[in-house]
Parts: sequence; structure tokens; C-alpha cells
Amino acid sequence: MKNEMKTAVIGAGASGIMAAVTAAKYGAEVTLFESSQRVGKKILATGNGKCNLGNLNFSMEQYYCEDQEKLHKMFRVFSVWDAMAFFESIGLMIKNKNGYLYPYSEQASAVLDVLRMELDRMKVEVITETRIVGAIYHSEKGEFELQDAQGKNYSFSRVVIACGSPASLKKGEGMTGYELSAGFGHDIRPVAPGLVQLESDESFTKALAGVRCQAKVRLLVDGEEMASEAGELQFTEYGISGIPVFQFSRIAGYALKEGRDVSVMADFFPDQEDKVFAYMNRLRYETQMDKTLEEYLTGMLHKKINMVMIKQAGLKPDMKAKEAGYRKIAELMENCRSLNIHISGEHGVENAQVCAGGVNIAQVSTELESSMIKGLYFAGEILDVDGKCGGYNLQWAWTSGYIAGRNAAGSSTREIAETKEDMLPKDDRKC
Repeated sequence: MKNEMKTAVIGAGASGIMAAVTAAKYGAEVTLFESSQRVGKKILATGNGKCNLGNLNFSMEQYYCEDQEKLHKMFRVFSVWDAMAFFESIGLMIKNKNGYLYPYSEQASAVLDVLRMELDRMKVEVITETRIVGAIYHSEKGEFELQDAQGKNYSFSRVVIACGSPASLKKGEGMTGYELSAGFGHDIRPVAPGLVQLESDESFTKALAGVRCQAKVRLLVDGEEMASEAGELQFTEYGISGIPVFQFSRIAGYALKEGRDVSVMADFFPDQEDKVFAYMNRLRYETQMDKTLEEYLTGMLHKKINMVMIKQAGLKPDMKAKEAGYRKIAELMENCRSLNIHISGEHGVENAQVCAGGVNIAQVSTELESSMIKGLYFAGEILDVDGKCGGYNLQWAWTSGYIAGRNAAGSSTREIAETKEDMLPKDDRKC
């Protein structure tokens, strides 16, 4: 039964669709606006087209947010388990791959299809190819007036801004949500690419382009370690890529904006203990010293990495190991554990999977309502919350979309959060 709460959701990405479906479920009359030709386009690209829609290995450490306590409360309202239950309830079979959640078909299109069917079932009015460019709140009437790019006006009692970010869009696109939010007086934290490749001015990255290897990488800002990750490191013509790089690219991006010195230290032997590594190096030298350096390093690392490390040491590939001497060889091998890659920039917002920054979370309640404009809500990337790789950003989309949609329909989620908190033992209240 409709509660006559006319609700607009601006942006039909993951969080916007979830907000629209949820608001309609709780009785609101919902209109969903999308500037492109169809809803949920970014969903199709997630998880390399497989849509990693969540992760059972959930922890707050996977998120960047200035108010972790507030964010924690929101995930108690709608957790990864709630997201699984929601998708299963609308017909999606889910596959668990070591905690990573995917549609059973491993097709992102399946996730979008069931969401579109749910929009239809809940009778959400979907208006595509319509960009909302203006929004005014008439406090005397308690009403929002929206205007699209063609000059058409719309009136609503509640509004959810879920426009997303410029991530993966053409340069200059994707700023509408921030502009609308700023128009309502909200503080917009500087927007920077997140989960993105890093650019380097080191000449050797071009020589290593195309190489993939296991490594531990440490992010250094002005010489101080800020983060470390391990996994597959990828070298490109412009710098470095791979999930370990993506995970701390947000930190690197903000440091670069501040004009600080940024570098990544790569360890190509991440599974080797120092003492064992030193012993093996000594043994190898004693048995292989008659080989050239190129031959000496064969089979240890990728051939291209070997050539770069020899050059970095000031040696030549055809030089015999014994000519270089044990001390120089030991130094070369240690350098394989600490290759310094100077970072000159991020690889552009158009290449990013998400964006950091956005509406200051201090200016919204745990129900995602604006502290400045009653009836205005936010969901998804528009807020200054972003996660690491592994389904965490989509989980935030489902969680924030659910909370914003339910509250925009006039049905509070606060009681749900308090109930879930009370059900947990006081010494075990962790996500």
C-alpha cells in the first residue's frame, strides 16, 4: 500500500537501484532518474564482467572512511548476509568462491537483470536519458523541485542523491551529484581516483611492460611506509598496476595532490625469510659463480626483471658472477627485495574503478539523511566512503541504497540497527 511519499532517486547505478527498490517496497511512490540510456551500466563491468557483489570475509578494515563508527552502524543495518538474502529473494543464485560472492552464472548481466525485474515488479518509474541539473528545497512546503537539462521541472517530498562518481567515465563526466550536493550546502571532500593504476617516471617500467609477478609492495610517502599489500604486481608502459597497487592507490593519490614524494617498494621474494634467503644466496654463489649474471639469475625471476636488476646494480648480463664478486651479487639479490619505483601520478579517473572523496559523512545521519536538509538522502559513491577490491564497494552500494531508500520512504532503520546491536554479546560486536 502506497504511503503517498513521492520519492526521487537521482542516479540508477547499484546504490540508486537498491534505494529505488527499497523505497518502493516500503510504500513510496518512486521515480528513478538516469542520465544514460539504460540503468546499471557500471554493474556490468564489475568483477571483470562477473560482478563480485559482496564478500563474506567482511571487515571494517576494508573501508576508507573518516567515521568508522558511523559506517559500522550502517553495516549492522544491512550486512553482507542481508545482501545475499535480498538477491536470493529476487531470484539470483549466488556462488561463494573463497568468500567472494558472485552470481552463479558468473555473469554481471544476471545481477542487473534481476534488479531491473525488481524495479518493474515494484512499479518504480524509470526515466532514462534525463540528467537532473538543478535541485531546490522549498522549506515552507517541505518539497523538492528538480529540474532536468531540458528545463522540465519535477516535485518530490523526498530525494535520494545516488549519482555515483566520475570513475570509469569520460573526462569531465560524473560530477552532477557533487554539484547538486554542494548546492544544498554540503561539504564535498576532494575527489580522487581509487582502485586505479599508478604512473611512474622510472625508465625501467617500459622495459618491464607486460610482466606480471608475485610481489609484496609497500607504499612510501616522504619515505614513510603508509601501506603494504601482496599479490600480483603488473608492469605497464606508464607504471604499475594490479590489485595490490589498487588497494592503496587512494592514499597515493591524496599524497600526490598534496605535493608529497610517493614511491612503491617492490619485494620480488615475498615468501622468503631473510636468514633463509641470505643462506640460499651464499649457497647459490658458491655453486653457480662461473655463470654469467644472465645465466646466474635464470629461473629466479622473470627474465625482464633479471635484466633490469642487473642494470640497476651497474653490472652487465655477460659478466661472470665471480667477476662481480659475492658482495656485489648479495647486494643485487637484496635489491630484488627493495626495488624503488617512483610514482609520478595516478592513471586518470577515467581508468579508476571507484572514486574517493565526496559528501562529508559527518553531514549525514546513520540513516543517511542530510543534517542540513530534511528529506534529502545520499547513497553510494557520492559519499566519502570507498572500499578495497573484493566486492566491498558493491556491498556499500547495497547497504547505503537500502538505508537511504527505506528512510526516504518514511520507514526508519534506526530501530533495526539497535535491535541487531542488542542481539550480539557485548564482547563480540564485530562485523
